[in-house]
Amino acid sequence: MEYGICNLAVIPLRAEPDDRSEQVSQVLFGETFEILEWTERWVKITADVDNYTGWIGRLQFVMLGHVARNTIKQQQPHLTYRAVTQAWKIIDNSVLYLPAGSSLTFLEGTTCRIGNEKFEIIGEIGEKEDVATTAKSFLNAPYLWGGRTHFGIDCSGFTQVVFNLNKVKIKRDASQQALEGKPVNNLKDGRLGDLAFFNNDAGKVIHVGILLNNEHIIHASGKVKIDVIDHEGIYSAEQKRHTHKLHSIRRFF
Repeated sequence: MEYGICNLAVIPLRAEPDDRSEQVSQVLFGETFEILEWTERWVKITADVDNYTGWIGRLQFVMLGHVARNTIKQQQPHLTYRAVTQAWKIIDNSVLYLPAGSSLTFLEGTTCRIGNEKFEIIGEIGEKEDVATTAKSFLNAPYLWGGRTHFGIDCSGFTQVVFNLNKVKIKRDASQQALEGKPVNNLKDGRLGDLAFFNNDAGKVIHVGILLNNEHIIHASGKVKIDVIDHEGIYSAEQKRHTHKLHSIRRFF
């Protein structure tokens, strides 16, 4: 087995080995992965954070040894909590702008290490907050298919990152997340941090958001925003109609 680690701020994970292929997710700074296949320009990987599989460019990561990868998985590196954290790359005196949820591997003081590269973290890393505060920090972040950052995020990327910043690991896609946690039978029993899922006419789960209480939900649809939720689903005051049909509610905390 071969392993790698992201040494850039964020890289796209694509469905196929092609620059024009859709972005299905993103790999953040310090996240590790197993390498499944090599081509001339691309590498097929499975991300350790959520077992999601896709393709990344060969020049967008560095190799990682088996022992180092196991150490990272066992120790759970410190995460960045600010929307942007600056990291000074010592070897070439450049700066990376790390998104929230980046992994600061082998952190000693304010210096983290990826392979032979050292990065000095500039300013405060931030610290864990409650789910509502974390979720609201993403308000107005634009919707981006496959996105996982404040600069572009999709509905399940939003729930995954917010949960990850609150020490709860969940899978990548809404349909996968809908199979995790414990069921909540009625919306009236919903509480802060529960995930609400929504389906299309065929019954397939296609959307997810985080309950702030049993009347309001924060979710990524066009942008990250707060809407009203009732037994039918999400009601958009902007559009003056229900936009998403409620499927189920799951509890993770």
